[in-house]
Amino acid sequence: MKKFEVTGNKDTRSGFGDGLTELGRTNPNVVALCADLTGSLKMGDFKNEFPDRFFQVGIAEANMMGMAAGMTIGGKIPFTGTFANFSTGRVYDQIRQSIAYSEKNVKICASHAGLTLGEDGATHQILEDVGMMQMLPNMTVINPCDYNQTKAATIAIAEHEGPVYLRFGRPKMPIFTPADQKFEIGKGIMLNEGTDVTIIATGHLVWEAILAGEKLAEQGINAEIINIHTIKPLDEEMVIASAKKTGAVVTAEEHQTIGGLGATVSQCLAKNHAVPMDFVAVDDSFGESGTPAQLMTKYGLDADNIIAKVKRVMAKKVMA
Repeated sequence: MKKFEVTGNKDTRSGFGDGLTELGRTNPNVVALCADLTGSLKMGDFKNEFPDRFFQVGIAEANMMGMAAGMTIGGKIPFTGTFANFSTGRVYDQIRQSIAYSEKNVKICASHAGLTLGEDGATHQILEDVGMMQMLPNMTVINPCDYNQTKAATIAIAEHEGPVYLRFGRPKMPIFTPADQKFEIGKGIMLNEGTDVTIIATGHLVWEAILAGEKLAEQGINAEIINIHTIKPLDEEMVIASAKKTGAVVTAEEHQTIGGLGATVSQCLAKNHAVPMDFVAVDDSFGESGTPAQLMTKYGLDADNIIAKVKRVMAKKVMA
């Protein structure tokens, strides 16, 4: 099992904020809109350096999406910022009609996604957003794993023509990807080559997949680990090749089992190379108030549950 060096701990939302500020210095067409959460989205540096390109719309998320769509007509590249719940569920009609259907070059940047929002509870812990957004034609959906990758993704999507949903989180997480790693939209990253089982993870669960892989290696199980940061378009070539090699797949995500990474991977493999699969995700329920660590453990979004699911799919592979 490959060893990963942790170079620090930092929240992925800071990666977005730093990437946005860097974009502001290099691309004059980049503008930012925020729905009264400048501090939470780490957009303060952009606001201070480029006050004429920052628009505080207040608690008016639907208006923010409409404004952003309109700005693209003049050649601007708008980045909207608010919590993931307000970036999707509250404004789905505006995104569908004014951005996705109209193919507007808007970057919908969503923080505090999933259970790791923590103590704010179920009303704010959206676990359906990936499914909602990837069902929209023309929408690209990205869920990076750490600070460095979120910063790189933020910079990369400015060069991508078309609507993007960029999802990131609140808590500090280990930084383990290289700061200079190129971010390629739609291209998975092979973290560890293996032969016994494939673990495909996204977002905060990538680190848990690495921890699971280390424990599995101690038990003689050689897990292939893939970081799928772009859920749509999915890197089908990498997914299919790995499934053919290992014969069993476990997906891991901070999202509902329905509509997320697992559903996307299973659909791909059902059409191309069906293998035993299992899913580490929230099983059709809302969250609750608690610390991020408590919630991730209670809902099974951790290395131990990944290991349990790996052993279950490997048993199915033997039976098959």
